[in-house]
Amino acid sequence: MSVSYVEREQANTETLAFYDKAEERLQALLNIFKVLGHQPEYGTVFTDMIMAILKDGVLDWKTKELLILKATQRNECQYCVVQHERVSNMLGISDEKIADLDGDKYKTSPNFTDGEKALLDLTVQIGEDANRVSEELWSRLHQHWTEPQIVDAVFVITIYIAVSKFGDALGVELEPMFDNVKPILKVKH
Repeated sequence: MSVSYVEREQANTETLAFYDKAEERLQALLNIFKVLGHQPEYGTVFTDMIMAILKDGVLDWKTKELLILKATQRNECQYCVVQHERVSNMLGISDEKIADLDGDKYKTSPNFTDGEKALLDLTVQIGEDANRVSEELWSRLHQHWTEPQIVDAVFVITIYIAVSKFGDALGVELEPMFDNVKPILKVKH
């Protein structure tokens, strides 16, 4: 860990408000939120944004989780991968489907629809070079998704690329409740 966690007993009123919101929704106060206790205004915005993402919207939550897992694994954020494998399982996404997110397996996996494959290709492309999304990929995306869904997907992908970088840069560690969890997706580190 590179910075300390702001524990509840150290937190001010503004920090406690976003801690309560996060803990109520996620059934735990995760370390990613505790580092934001140092910047309560950011913590409030971050919590509201994450809570807006982690639910059904124009894209269903399961689809968002696939994008989150793909983006964060590619960014080598083991913290994020472990957290979101748990969420994915809670939403009914199978371990087999999660495993097929590794590398290019999803491209030929029967566990993904053509629409999901297009979104996963977009996730990879954004991670490599967001300025070079091909016309072919845009065409495939528009065959399967509405423009509001595409905007939702790009927002989720880019936010979770940022979240993974933020957490890793600050050395955020997995909570003790994950000590014996063996992740399905590995990161290279």
